[in-house]
Amino acid sequence: MSILTHHLFDIGAKFARLLPGQPCFLCGAHSYAGLCCPGCDDDLPRLTTAHCPVCALPTLAGHVCGHCLNQPPAFDHTVAAFTYEFPVDKLVQTLKFRERLILASYLGDALAQRIVSLPDFIVALPLHPTRLRERGFNQSLLLARQISRRLKVPVLPDACERVRNTPPQSTLPWKERDKNMRQAFLCKPGIDLRGKHVAIVDDVMTTGASIGELARTLKHAGAREVSAWVVARTLPHDH
Repeated sequence: MSILTHHLFDIGAKFARLLPGQPCFLCGAHSYAGLCCPGCDDDLPRLTTAHCPVCALPTLAGHVCGHCLNQPPAFDHTVAAFTYEFPVDKLVQTLKFRERLILASYLGDALAQRIVSLPDFIVALPLHPTRLRERGFNQSLLLARQISRRLKVPVLPDACERVRNTPPQSTLPWKERDKNMRQAFLCKPGIDLRGKHVAIVDDVMTTGASIGELARTLKHAGAREVSAWVVARTLPHDH
């Protein structure tokens, strides 16, 4: 990098500091670097420890975990930006339940930065029409569109639909979540996924039941490979 380029960066940084800073979403201090100040952003619980490449749960040396070896899920691998703990859990809940939609851009960008292998298409985990009317938006679709803009991968907003209005997964015991999601999704006619790699975008993965069922539906529609992209991964309590 030339001396002139360094000089231009210095001028740009000084000019940015003259502009009004926005309050950091987490600590309230002035932030000139985006929604969260650099200090808060650095402290977010990123998923950096060794983990299973299929389900993103912690494993020694990043090997495939025993559960995925014995009962492979319908999705082939998982990318998660964070672990689902404070304050990321509050950011996700604020996006979903307090309609702070700007968080979709921030969290979507964080997830996009972790993507290495690009798919052919992106699909957001669908909401049932009844739930969509109640909430007014699908946070997973907002995340998917932000990631699509960053990675230049097309998103298919109408490829799949949720045909069963299931109870929220968070209200059910873990052992009942797979049963709750059975046959919950349907790929619409005319969607050609034969031989394609499709990435499913969602906000949080806990048991993987929702993404697993949608992945199964996508593979029945011809998808060769399905990735799970989630903002945060819930870890077992002992981790």
